[in-house]
Formats: sequence, C-alpha cells, structure tokens
Amino acid sequence: MELGVYTFAELTPEVEGGPVVDAARRLRDLIEEIELADQVGLDVFGVGEHHRPDFAVSAPAVALAAGAERTERIRLTSAVSVISSDDPVRVFQDFAMLDLLSGGRAEIMAGRGSFVESFPLFGHDLDDYDELFAEKLELLLAVRGSTEVSWDGRLRPPIDRRGVYPRPLQDPLPVWVAVGGAPESAIRTGRLGLPMALAIIGGQPARFKPFAELHAAAAAEVGAPRPALSINSHGFVAPTSQKAADTAFPAFALMMDRIGRERGWPPMSRAAFEASRLPDGANFVGSPAEVTEKILAQHAIFGHDRFLIQFSVGTLPHAEVMRSIELFGTEVAPAVRRELSPAPAA
Repeated sequence: MELGVYTFAELTPEVEGGPVVDAARRLRDLIEEIELADQVGLDVFGVGEHHRPDFAVSAPAVALAAGAERTERIRLTSAVSVISSDDPVRVFQDFAMLDLLSGGRAEIMAGRGSFVESFPLFGHDLDDYDELFAEKLELLLAVRGSTEVSWDGRLRPPIDRRGVYPRPLQDPLPVWVAVGGAPESAIRTGRLGLPMALAIIGGQPARFKPFAELHAAAAAEVGAPRPALSINSHGFVAPTSQKAADTAFPAFALMMDRIGRERGWPPMSRAAFEASRLPDGANFVGSPAEVTEKILAQHAIFGHDRFLIQFSVGTLPHAEVMRSIELFGTEVAPAVRRELSPAPAA
C-alpha cells in the first residue's frame, strides 16, 4: 500500500488568538514539507486547491512544481483540483508540465472541492454544480486520451480538432476522482475505470465500505479491472498519544469550528475529538504505534491501495508538522509495509 501526506496549506493562527501565518511563509514551509516527505520515503504528497483567505494554495500545480525541484521519487498530486470551476484543458496542461518537470511523478485528483467560492469567482452557476463536474471530467479524460481533441458539451464552448500540448511523460497521466458521501459518485468513478480517493473525515470508517464495494462493482460491470482505492483522512503523529492529541486539538477545533459556523455545525468538544481518535473513529491522531494499528485495521476493511493523511487540520507550528511527517515516514510507513508485505515463498 502506498502511504502519503496531503495538505490544504492552512492560514489560521498557530495558537488561538495569535497572528495568522502569512501566505509567503506558509508556502515556503510547504515546500520543506514536500522535501521531507520525499526524504523519509513516503510515496505521495498532495496539495489541495482553495479560493479562501484561510488557505494558501489556489493553484496546486504551481506549489507541486516547486516541490518537484526539491524531490526525487515522491509522487505529486492535487488533493483536489476543483475541475468543476476550472478549465480541464488548462488543468491537464498544468499537470502535464508538472509531469515533465518531475520526471513522470504527477497526478490529478479531480473533485468538486469542499467549498463553493470558486464557482462565482470563475463565472459558474451553482445550479449546475453536478453537471459541471460530470461534463468537465469527461473533457479532462478526452484531453488525456488524445493529443487532438474534438468535444462538445453544454456548459463549455466546444473544441474542434485542437491539439493540447505539452503531453506528459506518463501515458496516461493518472487521474483519480475524489469522493465524499455520494454513492452515485463512487458508481460513476467505477464505470469510468478510474481510481477513487474516498475521504473519511468523520463518523465510523466501516460505514464507508459500501462506497468501496460500489466502486469495484461498477468497474466490473463494464469489464474494467478493479480500480485503485485511496482512503484520505485527517491526522497527526507525535512521539506519544497524549502529545499528539494535545498538539493537534486546538488547531483542529479552531479550523473545524470556523467552518462549522458557516455550515451550522456545533463547536467541536475535546470529548468528540478524543472519540474520533478511538480505533473505530475517523481521525489518525496518536503515537506511531496507534496510527500504524489504525491503518492496518482499516486496510482489513477496505483492502485499499493508498492511504493519505492530512497534516494538518488548522495551522500547527511548522516544526510540529515536520516532526509528524518524519514519524509517519520513518516509523509508521515501514511498520505498515512490513505487515502488508507478502509472506516469502516456502
């Protein structure tokens, strides 16, 4: 199983009431995080796209390209690219260039995104929310599949035999689809034969198993091989369980409460946070041994091919995030790989 990290490059205070980390510093820190993840042997680093004041990255390919020049082997993916409000041709070109710069390590994780600010910003009607994603995913796959593209849709001007350049090193350039809580999305992704990144950031992860089953079954119905599955979750690793919880909770609560005020969620209590850290909870906040056990327990449920952990939810001091990446790469990842490695032949 591949193991990696993703981030939204938050711009919230490192401590409650403290100053907000500025975007320039957060982006410099982000490149150091990508570099460290590569050095400690992790497989994937993902960067999310947002268009809000509390996140630093609006163009994941730009940040990942900077990271490509400081890394050697780690795969570099968006997490996600909001293709509904972007132009899929341009998204493909950006990641084709990233693929060329990185020596064939780029991936696109296509999704609707967690927020809707990008839709009015780029002139899209939220009433077309679902149709925009379906149509633009179709165009992205058409551009990926052929250098010369002819395409016609309702929500974007048609393309008549136009070449799309440059072409990436990887053929095809990997495209994952990020799925939250919609069974229809899992089915569509499977029917397209595409790998799925399933976000589990709340509740009991075992309840999401039907999404994985729908994804695999839909692929089988169209004669496609079983597509890869990633589980993407929140977390934080520290030398001890108590240290992990005490460090992560204030930033986690600050960010989730900020979003909750927009969406009508109640404030996050420490008790609810602690419940999410239990073996049957969604969050991977704990010591290296605890996080390892939880990854393995979820693998027994899903049999997934990739696990990505979000460092961090809310802004943590850069040194704490770096230490968490180091522990994840040097202690958690080797332990998980040992447990999941095939037994040697007799």
